[in-house]
Order: sequence, then C-alpha cells, then structure tokens
Amino acid sequence: MYMENAEQILVIIVSSVLTLFLIVSIIALVYIIKLVKSVKRLSAKAEALTDKAEAMSEFVQHAAGPMLVGKILAGISDHFFSGKTKHKKGE
Repeated sequence: MYMENAEQILVIIVSSVLTLFLIVSIIALVYIIKLVKSVKRLSAKAEALTDKAEAMSEFVQHAAGPMLVGKILAGISDHFFSGKTKHKKGE
C-alpha cells in the first residue's frame, strides 16, 4: 500500500513536469517561428538594398568615364574662353 502511494506521487510529478515541458516547448516554438519570419523579412530587405547598391555602382561605373571627359573638356574650355589672357607689358 505504501509503494502504491509513492508510485502515484511519482507518476503525478513526472506527468506534471512533462506537461510543463510541453507548454514551454510550444511557447518557445511559437517565438522561434516569429524570429525566423522576422529574419526572412530582414534578409529580403537586405537583398533589395544590395541590389539597389549594385545598380547604383554600375551606374557610377558607366557614368564615370563620360563625366571625367566632360569635366576635362569643361576645364579646358574655361581656361581658353575665360577672357583672361596674359599679355606682356611691352606688347
């Protein structure tokens, strides 16, 4: 009779611990799923930002040559057409 009470107490304790473990596991699983969804959204935003940066880099790379030529031509034209010519005093 004494062993039956001890067995029942152990069964109650084990089942309570398992129930508590199940509840905590379910709650943890819900939070993990939310975290994974959040990470997916963050990675999608990062990928979009990377694509935009890559497109901007390509634009700058393709536009750098013509802009440099334009800047050089503008500097030359400013130098020759500025109207400031140096004359010697004797001339």
